[in-house]
Parts: sequence; structure tokens; C-alpha cells
Amino acid sequence: MFTGIIEEVGRLADIKKEKDLYTLKVICKKVLEGTKKGDSIATNGVCLTVTELGDDYYKAEVMVETINSTNFKNLSRGQALNLECALSPTKKLDGHIVQGHVDGVGEIINILKRGHEIVYRIKFDSDNFKYIAEKGSIALDGISLTVSKVAENYFEVSIIPTTIADTNLKSKKVGEKINIETDIIGRYVYNFVNAKKDSNITKNFLLENGF
Repeated sequence: MFTGIIEEVGRLADIKKEKDLYTLKVICKKVLEGTKKGDSIATNGVCLTVTELGDDYYKAEVMVETINSTNFKNLSRGQALNLECALSPTKKLDGHIVQGHVDGVGEIINILKRGHEIVYRIKFDSDNFKYIAEKGSIALDGISLTVSKVAENYFEVSIIPTTIADTNLKSKKVGEKINIETDIIGRYVYNFVNAKKDSNITKNFLLENGF
């Protein structure tokens, strides 16, 4: 489990395929502190298990299914990757609960500047779109963000310059793909409400009670 607060932006040194597995080699420093073989590191929001460690890198094996269902299929050497170590009992939950299980890949269709904020408009053609709620949490390439607008087939997030500078968003451009993980609490609430058609728990009830 993760928080969506990016600890470091690493670089993809290499990606190799052998039979049904890909091996990623990521250059980094901060996330290696205290990390050992078998630990988890969220890499662009994807939970990966460390299989090898060096002084300035880690390696992780990735299944073909994961490659095909994330923006890993668009990776190239030298590309910036958002990195976060798994949540520990002593770590603050500053973002929101992020599992590292990507729900799908969105496309950046516009980047707008509004005052001091930068607005990213993301197109997301997926059945999981229904779990995205205005003012709710969402993880983009592993970054914990708040949804500022939801339209018919896209949503927007408003991001402060500091977050952009400290993540791979500073190198993202219109047309690029981005990993999306919807909020797990939102998914449970949606499924619970829709499974209980005769329930007294409605959207208004949840809003009135702080959800």
C-alpha cells in the first residue's frame, strides 16, 4: 500500500524482455534507503517487487499483462518515473490510500494554466470511469491528486507548480499516456450503493455524513 506522495523521480536505465517477463532497471537513490530485495516500490503507480539492488538502482520483473495494461508499454530508456516506497506503520498518510493496482491508462488531452494552478485534462475510456468523482481522490502515475471536474468522457485535476516540479509531470505533454488508479474507497461506496437498490444509504446520505 502507498500514499501517492512521490519520494523521488527516477530514470529508466533499461527494459529487457525474456520469455514472458520484462525486467526494468531504474536509476534512483532516495527510495533505496532501507529497501531490501523483496520490498515493494510503486513505479509510475504500479506496485513492483524489487528483485535486485545496487548502489544506485533497483531491478523489478514485470509480467506481460502489466506491461499491456499500463503505460509501461510506452516506456523508453531515460524516461522519468515516479517512485514511492511502500507505506510503513510510522509513515504519515499525507495523500490517500493507493494500492499500486492500475485501473487503466488515460490520455492527456489538454494542459491549461489557471492562475497559479496547472490543469491537466485526462481522457479515460474505461468502465472504471464511473468511480471518478469530483472532489474525490485519484492517482495519476502514482501521484495522489484531487479531481476538480468530471465531464462525460474526461476529468480534470488542478495541480500546484511544486507537485509538477517534484514529479514526472514536468516532462508530460499533451497526447501522452498516464496510469490511472481510482480511489478504492470510492469504488467500495459505489458498489455498495448500487448493490443495495432498496437501501436507505443514498448519495445524499453519504454527502450529509461527510463522505
